[in-house]
Amino acid sequence: MWLTFAFISATLLGMYEVFKKMALEGNAVIPVLFLNTVFCSLLFLPVILLSRFCPEMMQDTLVYVPKVSFETHLFIILKAVIVLASWIFAYYAMKHLPITIAATIKASQPVLTLLGALLVFGERLNLYQWIGVTIAIVSFFMLSSAGKKEGISFVHNRWIWFIVLATITGSMSGLYDKYLMSNGFDRMTVQVWYTYYQMVIMFFILLFLWYPHRKKTTPFRWRNSIFLISLFLVVADFVYFYALSFPDSMISIVSMARRSGVVVSFVFGVFFFREKNIKDKAIDLILVLIGMYFLYLGSR
Repeated sequence: MWLTFAFISATLLGMYEVFKKMALEGNAVIPVLFLNTVFCSLLFLPVILLSRFCPEMMQDTLVYVPKVSFETHLFIILKAVIVLASWIFAYYAMKHLPITIAATIKASQPVLTLLGALLVFGERLNLYQWIGVTIAIVSFFMLSSAGKKEGISFVHNRWIWFIVLATITGSMSGLYDKYLMSNGFDRMTVQVWYTYYQMVIMFFILLFLWYPHRKKTTPFRWRNSIFLISLFLVVADFVYFYALSFPDSMISIVSMARRSGVVVSFVFGVFFFREKNIKDKAIDLILVLIGMYFLYLGSR
């Protein structure tokens, strides 16, 4: 059951990536990211208020947010910092890179998550998993060749490094999620409050880092896709945390399944954004998906 929810989250996450690309094209990154956290927080506001003032009505629902200790909030703040670091890197990379390249690199995140699970949770790689890891690494180098045809150097392009850093910090977030869920943290509490803490952090980044220099950078333009980023992200994360809340769920499998949403963003990159070198990138994407399938076989 939890695997089904992981694939539903993947589809929603693919649409999230598409709307993120639409919102960031020729737009200022920091305001878009800040508004994303604001809208996500507003979407959760009714849930918080109802949980606070009508707990009897909410306690037996999937969206109840219980009161938690100060120590729990400290753990959630750390979650917010990790996710926000990943988002900042990913947003800048998505703005400057073709979605067919950025999304495909980000899809390799389960490989790092699996290696992290090896070190942190004591999981061991079997033959199928090693095959999956190897294929994913090969696909990364093949994707670099496709990128060169568009003048993108995987060694010297800063945005490639940004999407790599986004992938690394994203895998850290996935491992931390499994730690929190395995230690009894309420999934709705984590999802709701880390969103609010992100909004607070982004407010200070917006105020002190972006606003004083706004006239020297790309101007901000409102687009409806900015709200849709938040909507699809909230629903995708809700389904994701619900999948992780199952006692027998495995973060390596959930993370792998969730990254299959790259197919959605890739298709939009082909037909909506009209990106180039699709044949070469499609081969790389297929290799990534084959690698993910071997990770799945090895983790059953």
